[in-house]
Amino acid sequence: MAEKKTLGQEFSKGLIKENPVLRLVLGTCPTLAVSTSIENAIGMGIAATLVLICSNIVISALRKVIPNKVRIPCYIVVIAAFVTIVQLFVKAFAPSLDASLGIYLPLIVVNCIILGRAEGFANKNGVLASAIDGIGMGVGFTIALTLMAAIREFFGSGNLTLKVLGYGTTLTDIFHLGETDVLTAIGLEPILIFILAPGGFFTFGLLMACANKVAESKGKPKAELKGCEACPMAATCAMKADGKECAE
Repeated sequence: MAEKKTLGQEFSKGLIKENPVLRLVLGTCPTLAVSTSIENAIGMGIAATLVLICSNIVISALRKVIPNKVRIPCYIVVIAAFVTIVQLFVKAFAPSLDASLGIYLPLIVVNCIILGRAEGFANKNGVLASAIDGIGMGVGFTIALTLMAAIREFFGSGNLTLKVLGYGTTLTDIFHLGETDVLTAIGLEPILIFILAPGGFFTFGLLMACANKVAESKGKPKAELKGCEACPMAATCAMKADGKECAE
């Protein structure tokens, strides 16, 4: 019988031990796509966290009345409702962020992290534990996104936009550099590839390697891409039943 975790452990697991990006290797598409700036990363992280918390609470509360055969469609309807609400708020109060995130904001509906927590946790646990799980996983997702964005933005542009929802400053403003970026000011040049797709894959691989090294030092298994077996939809996937694997 598995040891029951405290609420504190449910929260903290998403930060490092079961970080959805660096340990569970979920949500890699938005991670690579929006991590070109800290502002985009934090915006996406906040949006995904709100959807995670709300959908976990509702799915946990309804877990005993949702028929097992249609649970996945029900999860998607619940998640889509909260994504729509979040997107409308972003459009109203942060239109520039909405434009920057583009299609990746509505695509939170099919984010593997959201579906994975609904199927793997909220469907089996109480409302409070599910809410805490959503907070922990959301914060872990935001931390991974922000860390990746900081590396890519700094080395790719020589600057950091330290902003949240349009409020904040930049490194060049802090050091009063005017039109000059930080790297140029110290005699270096920005590496443009960091803000392009190859730089995203390189940074992601670098962070995963660091996460694996830390995990190994603590006697834990490495994070690995395990094909369909790691997908939260594996049990109900038609392609899996036919002996195939999807492109994800």
